[in-house]
Amino acid sequence: MELSAFPGFLSMICDRFTVLATFFIVFALVFDTMKRRKGQSYPPGPWGLPFIGNMLQVDLNNPHLSFAKLWKKYGDVVSVQFGWDNTVILNGYEALNEALVKKSEDFADRPRLAIYEDLSKHMGDGIVFAKYGPWWKEQRRFSLSTLRNFGLGKKSLEMRIVEEAGFLTKEFEKTKGLPFDPHFIVMCAVSNIICSIVFGERFEYQDKSFLGFLEITEESFELETGVWAELLNTFPFIRHFPGPHNKIFENQYKAVEFVREKVMEHKKQWDPNEPRDFIDAFLTEQEKMKHVPQSSFQEANLLGTVLDLFAAGTETTSTTLLWGLLFMMQHPDMQSKVQEEIDRVIGKERMPRVEDREEMPYTNAVIHETQRAGNIAPISVPHQTYRDTEVMGYNIPKGTTIIPNLSSALFDENVWSTPHQFNPGHFLNSEGGFVKPEAFIPFSAGRRVCMGEQLAKTELFLFFTSMLQQFTFHLPENEPRPSYAESKFGISRVPGPYQLCIKLR
Repeated sequence: MELSAFPGFLSMICDRFTVLATFFIVFALVFDTMKRRKGQSYPPGPWGLPFIGNMLQVDLNNPHLSFAKLWKKYGDVVSVQFGWDNTVILNGYEALNEALVKKSEDFADRPRLAIYEDLSKHMGDGIVFAKYGPWWKEQRRFSLSTLRNFGLGKKSLEMRIVEEAGFLTKEFEKTKGLPFDPHFIVMCAVSNIICSIVFGERFEYQDKSFLGFLEITEESFELETGVWAELLNTFPFIRHFPGPHNKIFENQYKAVEFVREKVMEHKKQWDPNEPRDFIDAFLTEQEKMKHVPQSSFQEANLLGTVLDLFAAGTETTSTTLLWGLLFMMQHPDMQSKVQEEIDRVIGKERMPRVEDREEMPYTNAVIHETQRAGNIAPISVPHQTYRDTEVMGYNIPKGTTIIPNLSSALFDENVWSTPHQFNPGHFLNSEGGFVKPEAFIPFSAGRRVCMGEQLAKTELFLFFTSMLQQFTFHLPENEPRPSYAESKFGISRVPGPYQLCIKLR
C-alpha cells in the first residue's frame, strides 16, 4: 500500500468501527428496552437507567429504608430492576400474607444468585438457597425431623441451653464490672447450641478455630449483601477480574473447609446404628439412599445444609440478644420491670425454664418487641415465583425475584401504635396479658418460614432471662449513648459496636 493511500484506509477503518459501535449500542439499547417491557397489570415502580436499572436508587447499606420510600410512593407491590433482573418488593402485612401464606407455593422458589454459584458446586444447594422442588422438600423434611430427634422442643435441648447460659454468665463475670463488648461472647453461646446439635460438641469461647469460623461467618453475612455482592449478582462476569469481591469467595471456601473437616472426623467414628448428631444422621440416611437415583443425600449437600443450619442458628438469635441488651440499657425502667417479674416467678436461685414463659407476659413482650424494633432480618431472603401468579391484583410472571419487605409489616403504622419506639405494650392487652399481632412475622412466613423458629424462641427466652436474672446492664460512664439507628446491614441487621458494664444482682 502506498503511503499516500494510508490516511484513506485509516479513515475507512474508523468509519466501519463507528458503524459497528453505533450498531452495537443501538442493539444493546433495544435489547435493554425489550427486557424491561412488562405485561399488563404488572406492579408500578420507578423508571430505571439502561443496563443498571434501579441500582443507584437503593441504599444497599439500608435497603429496607429505600424500600419504605418506594412503598409510600408506589404502594404495597412495587417493581424495580437490578440490571436485567425483574424484582418485585412486597410491602405491608396484607401483601406479604397473600403471597407467602395464601399462595405459598407460587412464591416458594429461590433465585439463582451468582455469588453462590461456585459455592454450590462444592457444597450443594443446602436448604436456604435451594431451588423449590423434590430435593428441597426432602432435605427440609429430613432436617426438621432430625432437629426434633436431637432435642428440638424437648427437655434435653432446654437443659443444653440452660447449661450454656451458665457458661455465658461466667464469661460476663470475668469482666469484673469493666466495660466490654458483648458481641462475640453472646455469639459463642448461641452458636454452641446449634453446634451441639450439628457437630455433637460445644466449643470453648477461646477456641481459635471456632472463633475464626464465627468471624468468617459474620463477615460473609455482611459481604454477601453489600455493594460488591449486588454487582456480582447483576453482572456475574466481573467475578473473573481481581478486586474486593473475591473476598466473598475466599470466605465461602474457608467456611466449607471447616465443615468438611468436621464431616471427615465424623466418618472415622460414625456408627450408623447410633447417630450422635445431625452429621451422623445425614451419613446414615446417605448410606440408606445410596442406590436411589437422584437422591438429595449427597456429601456436597451435607456441607451446604450444615452451613445453612449453623449460620441460621447463630446469627439472628445472637443479634436479637445484642439488641435486647442495648434496649435494656437504654430503658432501665423496663429492665427493672423484667427483673421484678423474674424474681417473682423464677427467683434468684433456680435457673429459668421454658414453662415459666406463660407466667411472664411482660418479659415475653420485651423479647418480642426486641425482635420487632431490632428488625433483625428486614428484607428476609429473596424468593422467586415458581409459576405465573398474582398478588394484590397485579400479575407476577414466573421467575420474578421477590423481596419480602418484612420491615414494612413490623413497622406498619396501621398495626402498631408507636412503630418507631421501643414499646413492649405492643404485645400486651389491657389486662397485662401477652398478645401477638398477626403482623409480627420476623421469621417470615409460608413454606420458606425460618426452620429454626422454635429453637430461636426457646433460646431467646432462656438466654435473656438468665442474663437479667444474674446481672443489671448499664452503659459505661461518659460513653456516648448508642442509637437505634446505628447498625450494620448484612443478611441480618446488627447493632453497631457498643460496650456495656454489668453489675451482679
